[in-house]
Amino acid sequence: MTQTQPPQETPALQENSPPQPRTPPESAVPALPGPSMGRLVGVDLARALAVFGMYVVHIGPPLSATDGVASWIRYLSDGHSSVLFATLAGFSLMLIAGRREPKTGLAGRQAKARIAIRAVILLALGTSMAMVYGGVIILNFYGVFFLLALPLVRLRARTLAIIAAALALVTPQLAFILNPLLGESVQQGINAYDPLHRLSGVGVLDLLLTGFYPALTWMSFVIAGMALGRLDLSSGAVQRRLAALGAALTVTAYGMSLLLAGKDALRSMAEDGSSSSGSGSMPLDSGSFPDMPASSLLTAGPHSGTTFDIIGSVGVAILVIVGATVAMDRLPRLRHLAKPVIAVGTMSLTAYVGHFVAQSVLSVPGGTGTQQSWMPLLMFIGGAIAFASIWSRFFRRGPLEYLLNAATKPAKYIR
Repeated sequence: MTQTQPPQETPALQENSPPQPRTPPESAVPALPGPSMGRLVGVDLARALAVFGMYVVHIGPPLSATDGVASWIRYLSDGHSSVLFATLAGFSLMLIAGRREPKTGLAGRQAKARIAIRAVILLALGTSMAMVYGGVIILNFYGVFFLLALPLVRLRARTLAIIAAALALVTPQLAFILNPLLGESVQQGINAYDPLHRLSGVGVLDLLLTGFYPALTWMSFVIAGMALGRLDLSSGAVQRRLAALGAALTVTAYGMSLLLAGKDALRSMAEDGSSSSGSGSMPLDSGSFPDMPASSLLTAGPHSGTTFDIIGSVGVAILVIVGATVAMDRLPRLRHLAKPVIAVGTMSLTAYVGHFVAQSVLSVPGGTGTQQSWMPLLMFIGGAIAFASIWSRFFRRGPLEYLLNAATKPAKYIR
């Protein structure tokens, strides 16, 4: 997470308006008066949609067992929900590092320290969860993403967009070349000395190159989210330009892939991604192009890690974020009705981890051939909304968000 021109040439990613006053990220939970809060309400709505999309992938029926509207819901969730999640993670980094203007000096050093602490905690939490739930866990990959993003947090939106576009164009081909060169024996040799791999089956090599969300190709999504974080999403001009950009990226990428790879190839890639996206252990082969022909680089299936997949998924993520922002900004009645859903977005880490724990406790099968009903998915979504609504009445942050925020307090001692 469609592209005839790289994003750097698009006016939507230029900072044309004067910087707005910064609000500390600690004011994160909105009371829903509007987008002037510490973070836009629409971003929280988009984050909730990303969480629910991952619920669809992990709990809902597979693509092969759906048709009609249900089939489209499943297809849009596969790959796109985790890409939206990663894009919003990049946006969140800018809430810490400074929204419109990067923090500098002491404030900048402390912000980087907070990001680094979060990265280490997410890496540890994700590794612990991967020991139980397998390589589908994204949090340990997030830890690596955050560390790799640290040198970029002071860059402007235009520069970040250029980097994201360059990575989208280059890294899929690089991954295609590197994986065969490594070979199974080399990978096994590296993994044998990797404590992370011995603990969870997801080691440094998986996190960087061969895993389900490899940093080599997935940093495009994070950096694109960082570029969005530098923009004034409450500006109507920015919203229109981003909507046009997102639509252009989506249509161009998927249209060209459909033209070059064919409809059957895209459907096959989608079904393969759907069948491997359950919450149990899985082969970590998505995004790593193992034993695939060069023609696979023309596809845009979920988690295929190709240039077309990255560009198209970024376009979809932009459309969702902008659409949610516009809806919450201009439709106050809808904003009020969506308040329980938005509450989920303010505690997305808790909602994400919680659904894995609940799935294990309740012995709910993952989104594979064994799961044919949508009822468990609806129950999980309803449960998350109910919990977040009640919790947010009494606390400013979700349970895990509170712990994560408390763990970053030592950053204030950085001088």
